[in-house]
Amino acid sequence: MERLNLPPYNIRIRTSGGQNEIFDILRKRYVALTPEELVRQHFIHYLTEHMGYPEHLMQNEVELRCGQKRLRCDSLLYSRDGTPRMIIEYKAPSVSINSKVFDQIATYNILLHVEYLIVSNGINHYCCRMDYETGSFHFLESIPHYDEIRNKRQ
Repeated sequence: MERLNLPPYNIRIRTSGGQNEIFDILRKRYVALTPEELVRQHFIHYLTEHMGYPEHLMQNEVELRCGQKRLRCDSLLYSRDGTPRMIIEYKAPSVSINSKVFDQIATYNILLHVEYLIVSNGINHYCCRMDYETGSFHFLESIPHYDEIRNKRQ
């Protein structure tokens, strides 16, 4: 397995039908173990175990619709009132984070209008906060702890 720039955790992997699977704590089931899925599971554990993000406010593989087009967010963090707060997009460690990746997450945000966007390939992690009053965004130096963002509203 690829070494990621995230804290280790007790990974639950099994083989089923000749395919490796990893346990997804948010979906409460095993899913196909791909390089991107490994990043997702590590990052979700980082957020929940080290950064205070509540599991019950997070969801993986969220389908969005824009007309007839179906899109899929890798992960969403919701506020306690059920509105989306953060979109998280994952890539395999071999995929570099570039403007195309940010274009993808920005497309999701047109529909969701969240405060925070995160992109990670397990090696590099980028977080930005949206400023809708000025129509801009600001990259943060690090991923904020949940306590820092839970009561902040624009």
